[in-house]
Amino acid sequence: MNLKDISSLHWQTALGGDGIVENIDDIHQAIAIILRTPQGADPLRPEFGSKLHDYIDSPIHRARPHVVRESVEAIARWEPRVTVERVSFELGEPGQALVKVFWRLPDGFTDQTAVSL
Repeated sequence: MNLKDISSLHWQTALGGDGIVENIDDIHQAIAIILRTPQGADPLRPEFGSKLHDYIDSPIHRARPHVVRESVEAIARWEPRVTVERVSFELGEPGQALVKVFWRLPDGFTDQTAVSL
């Protein structure tokens, strides 16, 4: 991949694979990185990430409002391209939790990003 092959203003290296992600895929990956990164884990940006991991072992009825709040706040701070419309938090497979972020771009385009924790 050469720099001249990148056709988008918004892009980043693809996690877990070769190449890059661009445009909407870049937003999906950015949201996943924000939510999966515990605040304080990045020594160069100690405020980056979210506090979702503080609530992951709590009972679902206690964790849900905190996970929703932390998701909205972290995405609002670290992903300015989107506006969060809604966040859902549910249990998935045993030992997994799923956060779904419903978001909107300034032009009105809407989508959702699902992040397993």
